[in-house]
Amino acid sequence: MKKKILSIALTLVLGLGLAGCGSAGGKSSYTVGICQLAQHPALDAATKGFQDALNEALPGQVTFQLENASNDIPTCGVICSGFAANGVDLILANATPALQAAISATAEIPILGTAVTEYGVALNLDDFNGTVGGNVSGTSDLAPLTEQAAMIPELFPDAKSVGILYCSAEPNSVYQADVVKAALEDAGISAAVYTFSDSNDVAAVTAAACGENDVLYIPTDNTAATCAAAINNVAEPAGVPIINGEAAPCKVCGVATLSIDYYALGRTTGEMAAKILTGQADISEMPIEYDQNPKKFYNPALAEALNVTIPQGYAPLEAD
Repeated sequence: MKKKILSIALTLVLGLGLAGCGSAGGKSSYTVGICQLAQHPALDAATKGFQDALNEALPGQVTFQLENASNDIPTCGVICSGFAANGVDLILANATPALQAAISATAEIPILGTAVTEYGVALNLDDFNGTVGGNVSGTSDLAPLTEQAAMIPELFPDAKSVGILYCSAEPNSVYQADVVKAALEDAGISAAVYTFSDSNDVAAVTAAACGENDVLYIPTDNTAATCAAAINNVAEPAGVPIINGEAAPCKVCGVATLSIDYYALGRTTGEMAAKILTGQADISEMPIEYDQNPKKFYNPALAEALNVTIPQGYAPLEAD
């Protein structure tokens, strides 16, 4: 009788053990650390999309540890080191400084970036071919830069000079600025670069750029996005319109943008995470993914205030 009871007990234990290993990755629950550089609509949307997609793929199986660095780069390092020490199953690094911090913190835990513009530039990779390798992959928020540059003569045919405004601490912004500057100059439009080092000198640099140019262009730039209201407080009274690299700051300080969908980008990243966690994909072989359907938008209030005529093909941005 004792042997029979023992046999039944062992069967139950083995059954429970097998049930706990039901996913391809050998686990039934996962902890995912999210390091988000700053709180602003684009990054918030990417995080939301990531969480929604992962919860749909693995319902009830994922616990998120969401940390926001409040736009302080050293804090990204502290957050990611904590994730590594706690042994999370995967790290989402939302924005380039978060990705760089995560890579410095661990070479073993899978890391997915999102809202990172150019991985080769951000990670200083020679001959980047679209796949980072190792424990890193993710999604890019790079929009078609030459098409963004082409919006300027389309909307402002009389513009002769463009000021390109961005934060010098963001390497992806440097990359975007170089591409747009070359495209504008090829079109016969003068382009000059104006950089600020942090939020403290945004207003002064914006004023200088407005005083010397007909139009401003701001690439996808986290610092500029968090300072969009301060930029608009200078540019709108000066009567200088702005073309933005993405939709969220365009709602505050821009006339128009060609923008990706950050929520959709986050969802794509979440779908990648589900495949990694369950063992369906090897992160070292996963190429960086992109939004394939960027769209043109305009800010109705600023277009009217600055007397800009918007051609067909632009959708109005809804105010938050």
